[in-house]
Amino acid sequence: MRLRVRILDRLIVASFLRIFGGFVIGAPLLFVVGDIVENIDTYIDRQLGFGAVALAYVYKLPEFVSWSFPIAGLLAVIFTVHSMTTHREVMAAKAGGISFHRLVAPLFVTGALLTMVALGLSELVPVGNRRASLLLRDIELRRRWRTDFVYETEKGWAVSARRLTVTTGLMSEVVIEIPPGAEGGPARHIQARSARWDGAQGWVLEDGYMRLVPPEGEPRTFHFMEYRLRGLDVRPELLVQEPKDKEELRAAEIARQAEIIRRSGGDPSPYLLERDQRFAIAAATLVIILFGAPLATSSRRGGAAYGIGIALASTILYMLAFRLSGAAGEAGALTPWVAAWLPNALFLTGGIVLLARVRT
Repeated sequence: MRLRVRILDRLIVASFLRIFGGFVIGAPLLFVVGDIVENIDTYIDRQLGFGAVALAYVYKLPEFVSWSFPIAGLLAVIFTVHSMTTHREVMAAKAGGISFHRLVAPLFVTGALLTMVALGLSELVPVGNRRASLLLRDIELRRRWRTDFVYETEKGWAVSARRLTVTTGLMSEVVIEIPPGAEGGPARHIQARSARWDGAQGWVLEDGYMRLVPPEGEPRTFHFMEYRLRGLDVRPELLVQEPKDKEELRAAEIARQAEIIRRSGGDPSPYLLERDQRFAIAAATLVIILFGAPLATSSRRGGAAYGIGIALASTILYMLAFRLSGAAGEAGALTPWVAAWLPNALFLTGGIVLLARVRT
């Protein structure tokens, strides 16, 4: 009995992987063609050669492959289980004492392994996108100046200036707000006509006033011609750093970029949403398999057309949920984590309900 079950497990997994692999190989080509058609005018305007465009899409292949994983998993599980259902193999397995849950268990294990592969791909995607952007000339020059900005340091200091020029390392009309120290030190309000960057000493403030506001007692104000402010060591290029394209950042880089944006007074939600969606798409491979396996047993008729119909309808439904929740996350109606994982949660709930209703 145990030997027969192992043989059946291998047959099921082999059938699943054959369909899965075929789609993962073919689907990226469709994505490439669609992306080229959408951007062909841009490539012509930039006078890009065939070699540069072709190499750029080679670098983008990890992204296209990662997109195809959930759809490939859905197609593979539906065609595998539906074929076994229409040919009475599921019924024969039940007659032999093998429940439906045990029958499809190898598919769930395979889905978990594919999810790990997808997570690995998600870390390769930003590297490929970065190199592809260089080839496609999609990266703008870094800004060398900034005007009327506010920046919050890691210590919670608020720095604002009328203008900053990186090449000269100069700021004009600088205002710095320093909150009270942890040991009850006074809060500091500093205004300076200008500030210059000294690589060894940090920022040096020139011609300004510093007002000390202690927790108790009267505030005091001092005038200075030059003041070396210890603790303000943020380099000029970081103060003007433009947020990079989130598709070109790894998960750890997104976390750092989001923190920079937050300290600069911006909204880091789009970056956090991108990071969480990458993990959610990778996990969707397993979730979709859990959802598709019981769904494929709902009818014994229809053949390939039935399987394609189920896969197409489920894919459209998942993409719609993914787009809507992502839009809600970008608008601030949902937190990035909830917006990224909501489609998976809905499909996982549906899969659990369908699994519970399958006759074992």
